[in-house]
This record gives sequence, C-alpha cells and structure tokens, in this order.
Amino acid sequence: MLERRADNRAAPGGQARDAAEALAICALEFLAADHDRLAHFLAMSGIEPGSIRDAAREPRFLVGVLDHVAGDEPLLLLLAAENRIDPGAVIRARDTLAGDRKEREVP
Repeated sequence: MLERRADNRAAPGGQARDAAEALAICALEFLAADHDRLAHFLAMSGIEPGSIRDAAREPRFLVGVLDHVAGDEPLLLLLAAENRIDPGAVIRARDTLAGDRKEREVP
C-alpha cells in the first residue's frame, strides 16, 4: 500500500506532496513505535517529549523527520525494509517537502 504512494516521481502536482507527507508520517510512526528510536530523534532534534505535538504543527517538521531518517543509513534501510519501499523514496519525499527539486544520487 505505502510503496505506491511513496514513489512520488510519478505523482503529478499536489499528489507528489501528499505522497511525501504520507511517507513522512509513516516515518514518524516508525520512529514512535520504538522508544530508543524516538528518544534518539527527540535528542537530535532538540524537541522535548512533551512538546512533540506542538513541534509537529511546524511547517518543516516532516522534513526534519525525513532528514533524520535519511541521515542514518541503517535506520533508513530498516524503515524501507519494514514498509517495502525504495530507500530513495525517502530522499525524494524529503526533497518534495523541502521544495528541493534537484535530482540526487541515492545509494
């Protein structure tokens, strides 16, 4: 299910953003499902556990979630494997949400 929405290269206009947001929410759920992963994300982002809901209202919060996952290759590969998606889809989703339209090489 997620793998179709996560490949935002083929999704036109707003659909690409919707797919990117869906993948970022999936990544946040992935982090939240494991105490250690969530604690590491909160520590790295500087977000206090009690203020995550407020932080999530910030426009770039989902970009930060994807930045965090993309910046940790083992974490990225685990997210991709658990959700049966291409790890490159995470990078493309991050770029879509950040407004970064340049192409990148993805390992």
